[in-house]
Amino acid sequence: MTEHFTTSSTHNSRFSAPSSSSRSVLARRKARLTQRREVNQVLRFFKALKREEGQTMAEYGVVLAVITIAVFGALALLSGNIVTAINRVAAYIT
Repeated sequence: MTEHFTTSSTHNSRFSAPSSSSRSVLARRKARLTQRREVNQVLRFFKALKREEGQTMAEYGVVLAVITIAVFGALALLSGNIVTAINRVAAYIT
C-alpha cells in the first residue's frame, strides 16, 4: 500500500487564505450555531413557563374574590353618579 503525499501550495489549507467553499462552510456552521442558540433560548423560555411552582386553584379563587369585592365596592360608591347619568341620558332620548 502506498500513500501519496502532496506538497503543493493549493492543497496546504493551513497556511493559505480560505477558499470560497470553505468560507461558505464556515458561514453555514455559524448560521447553524446561531439557530441552535435561538432554539435553546426559546426552549428555556417555555421550560420556565411550565414550572411547577405556579398558582393553585385556591390562589386563583382568592384573587377572583378580591377582584369581585373591589368591583362591587366601586359600583356601590359610584351608584349615585351612575343613576344620575342614566337618568340624564333617558331624559335626552325622550
